Amino acid sequence: MFLMSAQVYGQHCIWYGECGNSTKVPEKKLNCNYTGPPFPLPDKEGQDLLQELCPGLVYGDNKVCCDTQQLRTLKTNMQLPLQCLSRCPACFFNFMTLFCELTCSPRQSDFVSATNFSTFDKNTTNVDKVSYYISQTFANAMYNACRDVQAPSTNLKALSLLCGRDASECTPNNWIQYMFDINNGQVPFAIDPDFSDVPIAGMTPMSNVTFNCTQSLDDGLGPCSCQDCSEACGPTPVPPPVLPPWTILGLDAMTVIMWCSYVAFLILFFGVVLGAWCYRRRMVTSEYGPILDGNQPQSINSDGTDFVGDATCCETLGERFENCLRVLFSSWGSLCVRHPLTVILTSVVLVLICSAGLSYMSITTNPVELWSSPSSRARQEKDYFDQHFGPFFRTEQLIITTPLNASGVFSPFSGPDIHFSSILNISLLHQVLDLQTEIATLTAEYKGETVTFKDICISPLAPYNDNCTILSLLNYYQNSHEVLDHKDAVVNSDYHTHFLYCVSSPTALDDTSESHDPCMGTFGGPVFPWLALGGYEGTAYNNATALVITFPVHNYLNDTDKLGKALAWEKVFVNFVKNYDNPNLTIAFSSERSIEDEIDRESNSDITTIVISYVIMFVYISLALGHINSFWTLLVDSKISLGIAGILIVLSSVACSLGIFSYIGIPLTLIVIEVIPFLVLAVGVDNIFIIVQTYQRDERMPEEELHRQIGRILGEVAPSMFLSSFSETVAFFLGALSSMPAVRTFSLFAGLAVFIDFLLQITCFVSLLGLDIRRQEANRPDILCCLKLSDGQQEKSEGCLFRFFKKIYAPFILKDWVRPLVVAVFVGMLSFSVAVVNKVEIGLDQRLAMPDDSYVLDYFGNLSEYLHTGPPVYFVVEDGHDYKTPEGQNAVCGGVGCNSNSLVQQIYTASLLNNYSKISNVPSSWLDDYFDWVKPQSSCCRYYNSTGAFCNASVVDKTCVPCRPMTPSGKQRPNGTEFMRFLPMFLSDNPTIKCGKGGHAAYRTAVDLKENNTDVGATYFMSYHTILKTSSDFIVALKMARELTDNITQAIGPHNKTYSVFPYSIFYVFYEQYLTIVYDTAFNLGVSLAAIFVVSTVLLGFELWSAILVSFTIAMILVNMFGVMWLWDISLNAVSLVNLVMCCGISVEFCSHIVRAFSVSTRSSRVERAEEALAHMGSSVFSGITLTKFGGILILALSKSQIFQIFYFRMYLSIVLLGAAHGLIFLPVLLSYAGKSQCSNIHNFLHHNF
Repeated sequence: MFLMSAQVYGQHCIWYGECGNSTKVPEKKLNCNYTGPPFPLPDKEGQDLLQELCPGLVYGDNKVCCDTQQLRTLKTNMQLPLQCLSRCPACFFNFMTLFCELTCSPRQSDFVSATNFSTFDKNTTNVDKVSYYISQTFANAMYNACRDVQAPSTNLKALSLLCGRDASECTPNNWIQYMFDINNGQVPFAIDPDFSDVPIAGMTPMSNVTFNCTQSLDDGLGPCSCQDCSEACGPTPVPPPVLPPWTILGLDAMTVIMWCSYVAFLILFFGVVLGAWCYRRRMVTSEYGPILDGNQPQSINSDGTDFVGDATCCETLGERFENCLRVLFSSWGSLCVRHPLTVILTSVVLVLICSAGLSYMSITTNPVELWSSPSSRARQEKDYFDQHFGPFFRTEQLIITTPLNASGVFSPFSGPDIHFSSILNISLLHQVLDLQTEIATLTAEYKGETVTFKDICISPLAPYNDNCTILSLLNYYQNSHEVLDHKDAVVNSDYHTHFLYCVSSPTALDDTSESHDPCMGTFGGPVFPWLALGGYEGTAYNNATALVITFPVHNYLNDTDKLGKALAWEKVFVNFVKNYDNPNLTIAFSSERSIEDEIDRESNSDITTIVISYVIMFVYISLALGHINSFWTLLVDSKISLGIAGILIVLSSVACSLGIFSYIGIPLTLIVIEVIPFLVLAVGVDNIFIIVQTYQRDERMPEEELHRQIGRILGEVAPSMFLSSFSETVAFFLGALSSMPAVRTFSLFAGLAVFIDFLLQITCFVSLLGLDIRRQEANRPDILCCLKLSDGQQEKSEGCLFRFFKKIYAPFILKDWVRPLVVAVFVGMLSFSVAVVNKVEIGLDQRLAMPDDSYVLDYFGNLSEYLHTGPPVYFVVEDGHDYKTPEGQNAVCGGVGCNSNSLVQQIYTASLLNNYSKISNVPSSWLDDYFDWVKPQSSCCRYYNSTGAFCNASVVDKTCVPCRPMTPSGKQRPNGTEFMRFLPMFLSDNPTIKCGKGGHAAYRTAVDLKENNTDVGATYFMSYHTILKTSSDFIVALKMARELTDNITQAIGPHNKTYSVFPYSIFYVFYEQYLTIVYDTAFNLGVSLAAIFVVSTVLLGFELWSAILVSFTIAMILVNMFGVMWLWDISLNAVSLVNLVMCCGISVEFCSHIVRAFSVSTRSSRVERAEEALAHMGSSVFSGITLTKFGGILILALSKSQIFQIFYFRMYLSIVLLGAAHGLIFLPVLLSYAGKSQCSNIHNFLHHNF
C-alpha cells in the first residue's frame, strides 16, 4: 500500500500553464513551474485539442499536465511537422507522441525534470530548462518510421527540412537534439534529451508504443506508402542486366564474321579467276590490246558488232527506247543551236520569274523548326505543354570559378575543422555579389522602352512578393553584403555556419543563429545547393569549386513584344558579361539566345571560306573546259566565257529552286543554302564537261552542219545525263518523305534544283555552246569575241587527260593481274565498313555547332565539368483524368492509400534506379501536397465564414474557419465538388512559416483549371534527370522517360482512355530524331537506291542487270561512307544524313555515265567494253566532278566552324574520293566481270571476260 502511494506521488507534473516570454524567442512563452498532480481539461476546446493532437492521452477524466493554452501552442508549433510528416501516419503518430508526452503526459515527472528556473512574478517561476529522458528504442523507431518520408514540393526528404542537415546525415539522436536545441529559433526554452533504454538517476525514459511505417494505426489510418516507407516497397528494384557485347572468341562478332566472310570470298574468287585463266591459256595467248578505233567519232555507238546473238523482248524494247531518246535529244539539240537567242532569252525570262520568288524567302534558324517535325511526338508534346502551362522559361546562367588559391579552414564552435574551397572565400563572395547585383540592374532599350530585369524575370510569389528568382548561393544571404558579414563571436558563427546550415536545409526560414537569418531566397523559394554549386563530390558542398548563378526569364509563346524585350535584355546581358573584367573571377556564361546567335555568327564567319571554295571551283571549271591545241590558239581555244555561263546556269537552277519553293511558302534552312550549291555544282559541272569534251573529241562528218553535229552529240550523251539527273531528282523527291525537317527540306530543294539544272543544260547551255563554237571557228578570242584574229588551221587533237585515260589508265586498270587485286581491295573495304557500321556514334555534340572562338564553348565545357544536376523533366497528365474520385486520386498520388503503381510511385521507383532510368529525384506532387494542405489538423486551409473567400494562415481573424471539420469524414481526402472548391485556394496560397504547403510558388503553373475552376484539366509532376553530358546520355534519358510514361499511362488510364501521360523536357525536341535516326537513314537511303534502280532500269533500255550494278556500286559507296564516318569520328545525325542522301545523288554521276557507255558499247567482250567506257567517260567524270570538287573541298578545312570541318570538309572529301574510286576503278572492273554479256555460251564467256 505504501509502495502504491509512493508511486502515485512520484508521478506528477513539472509544469502547468504558460507564464513569461522566452528571452531567446521573445514571441513565445515559457511554461509555469508546477509540481503536483495533473488537472482535467476544463473546457471543450481543450478536450477537442487533446483528442486531435494527443489521442493517446484521452482516457478517464482527461487529467493532463497542460492547459488549453499549452495545447493551442502545441498545435501551432506542430504545423510545419504536420505538413511535412503527416503523409506517413505512423511517422507522425510517433512524432506527436514525443511532444505530447513532453507537454501533457500525466506521468511527466517520470521522464522530464526541470533543471533551470526564472522568476515570473512573486508567486510563480518559469521553467527555463528541462531534461527529457527518452528511450533509445523509441528514438530509433520514430526515426525509422520517418526517414523515408518525402516533401513533394521540394524533391527532398522531409528530414532535410526538420533535422537542420541533409537527410543523409540525420540520425535518431541528432534529429531530436536539433528539434530541442534552444538555438533553432523555434524552442522557447532549452530541452536536453538523454537517450537510454534503462533508468537513469531515478528517471524512467519515455518508451511509449510506436508504430512501424508498414503498420496501420488504431484509428484506421493505413500504412505509409512505398514512397514514404522503403520497407513497404518490398525488394529493391533491380535494373535489367546490360546486354554484353556480341563477341566470338572474345572478339567483336561483326569483325570476326566479316573477316571470315572476306577470307572465304578471296579463296572462292581467286579460285574462279585462276581456273578461268588456266582455261583461257589453253585457248588463246592474250586477250588485251589497245582500243584501235577509239578515234572514230561513233566508237561508242557504232553499229558494227563483233558478236550478234538473238535479241530478247527486253533488249528489243530497250533498243527502241534508246533510239527514241537519241532521236529526241538530237532533234532538240539541233533546234537549240539553230535558234540560240530565242532559247537563251526564254531561259533567262523563266529563270528570272522563278528567282523572283526569292523576295518571299524566309530562313529558318529556330533549332526546333529545323530539327523537329511539327508532326513528331516530341513537337506535339512540346506544343501541348506550351499551350497548357506556358513555354519553358529562358535561362541566363553564369558558372564562376577562381584562379586564386584562397581556400581556408573554418573551426566551428564544436566539431572538427572544415575545409572551404577558394570560391567560397568571403572576399570573392562579395565580388560575386557585386557582379550579380550589376546584372540584376542591367537595362535595355526595346522600341523606345526601357527594359529591366524585373520586367522579364520570374517572380513566383507575385504580386505579394515581386522579387526576381535568382538561383544563387548569395540568396542564402538574401543577396545582401550586410547579411554576408553577419558574425557571432561567442559561438564563432559567421557566413560559414550559415552556408553549412542552408546547404543542409535550403527551405529553412531561420538558421538558428543569433541573427536568425533565413535560407529561403528573397523570391520566396529555396535555392538547392546542387543548382547553385559545382565541382564537389557527394554532398561536400564546402569543397565546391564553382558557383552557378541562374537568372530565369519569362518565355513567351505568341507575344512578340514581350519576347522582344527579353531578347533585348539578353543581348545587353551577353555584352556586359563579355566585357566584364575581374582577374579574381573566371566566368563561363550563356544566354537563352546564345546558341542561335553563335550559329548565325558562325554562318557569317564561314561565308569567306565558302566563297573562296566556290571561287576555286569556278576558276578551275572556266579554265579546264577549254582544250588548248597550241600556244598560238590559246585565246581562241579557251572557254572561260562558256565555263562562266555554265556556272551561272548551275547557280540559276539553285535560285529557281529556292524561288519556286519560296513562292509556295516553304522556308529555307542553313543546310539548304550551304549544301545544295555544292551538290548542283557537282552534278551540273559533270554534265557540262561531258557535253563539251564529247564535242572536242568528235569529228564533224562530211557536209554535216554544226547544229546537226551538236544534235548528234547531244543524242549520244543526253540520255546518260538524263539518266543521272532524273535518278537523282526522283531519289531526292522520295527523300522528302522523311519526317526530319532538315532532310525533307534539303531533298525538296535539291531534287528540283538538279532537274532544273538538267533542263537548262540541254537548252540554254547547248545554245551557248553552239555560239561559242561559231566564235571559235571564226577565230575570235574568248571573252573579247568582237575581235577577229588571223585565220589559222584548226586541228582536232585529244586532250592530255583523255589520252591518259585511253592509253594508260584504262588498259592498266583492266589488266589480268590488276582486276583481281582491285576486287580484293574494294571487297575488303566493304567488309571493313560493314563490320563497323553499327559502331558509328549517334548524335550531335552541341559544341560542334559553335565557332572555335565562341564563348559558349567555355560554357559547355564548364557545364560538363561542374554541373551536378540534369535538366528538369515534367510528367504531364493530359486533360481527361478525373482527380475528384478516390480511384482517380489513387492512380496518381504517392501518399497513404495510393496505388502501388500510381504515377508518383512509378516515378519514385524509377528514381531509385537513376543510373538506368536517368530520373534523379522523387517528383514534386501537387496532389499530395494539396491533401496535406487541406487536412483539418492543418491551419493552412481556412476561409472567411461570411464570404467564403480564402483566408491565409497568417491572418488572425475570428471569422476564418477551417475548410473541413475535425471529423472522421473531414479527415478523409476531399472528393467531388469539395475537391474543386479548395483547390484554387491551394494554388493561390503563398507558403509561410505557418503554412509551408501553400501551392502558389511551387504549383501555380502545374495545374490547368478549366470550366471556371470547376474541373482539373492537364497537370504536370516535375522531377529532374540525372547529369547528362553526352548525346548518348540525352538519347537514353528521353527513351527511358517515354518507357516510364507508357507504363504509367497503361496503369492509370481506363481502357477507353482518350488521354495519356507523357514526359517533357526542353531537350526532347532536339534528341527525338536520334531514337529513329537508324530507321530514317535506312529508309531514306533505301528509297533513294530503289528510285535510282527503277529509273536506271528504264533509262538504260530496260537493262535490269546494268541497273543492279549501278545500285550495287552506289550502295557500296554508302556503306564505305559509314566506315569513313567511324574512322574519322563523324557521328550520325540530321546533318550527316543530309550528306549521305547527297552522296547517293553524287554517286549516280560517278557511276551512271560509265555504265551507260558500257551498255551502248558494241565491242564483243566485257573487258573491251569496260575499257572503252572508262576511256571515253572516265576523263569527263574525273575532270567534271573529282578535280572540280577537290580544290574547293580542301579550303573547307580552313573553316573556323567545327561543324564545317567535320560534316562538310571530312564528309565531302570522303564522298568525292570514294565516288571517284568506285566509279573510275571498281565499277569498270566490276563491269568487266559481271556486266551484261553479248556472248551466248560458256566458251565465249570465259574467253572474253576472264
